[in-house]
Amino acid sequence: SAAPTFKPIHTRRTFEEICERIREQLALGVLKPGDKLPAERELAQQLGVSRNVLREALRSLEMAGVLKLQKGVKGGAFIQQGDTRRMNEVMRDMLSLGTISVRELSEARVHVLDLVVQLACANARRADLDALEANIERTELATKEGRLLDRVECSREFYKLLAASTGNKVIAMIVDSVTEIHMRFVYAKVASSGVAMARLAEKRRQ
Repeated sequence: SAAPTFKPIHTRRTFEEICERIREQLALGVLKPGDKLPAERELAQQLGVSRNVLREALRSLEMAGVLKLQKGVKGGAFIQQGDTRRMNEVMRDMLSLGTISVRELSEARVHVLDLVVQLACANARRADLDALEANIERTELATKEGRLLDRVECSREFYKLLAASTGNKVIAMIVDSVTEIHMRFVYAKVASSGVAMARLAEKRRQ
């Protein structure tokens, strides 16, 4: 692929502008997951910024999950594969701050899962169904043996498998984020009740 080129920055918001320039290269397809950015000295010269400011921007992009910074001879700044961890963190903070409520999160989850079930029924492959069945069996065993933490982990895995079986990556990302936060704030209360967990396992099998 073509090497990315960066023009000098002439604004006061240097730190944010560097991040935006790199994101633009991603949006244009010039940079792709696995690509390595130019060496720090070269990139700072292209952008017309100090290396300290550049490092600050790169660290910010690393925290956002866009870059992975590696040290050593073969080190550098590499474009990451996207994941939902940053989305989870943002939603978790919004819930903690009261920007969104548990009720809203639960309501959204119900509607999203309705769509997921419809798509899974239409698109799931044999391997997807086998994975879901195996998960349900592990869940029932964990419930029967009173292994609450394992039960919660099985529940988390179930929804990820279900979302993946839709064949839609966007839906899978949304389900992963909503379910992860919902379980953290709601399922923790359910985990204290073995009876409630047994009921949940039966409901999921239905």
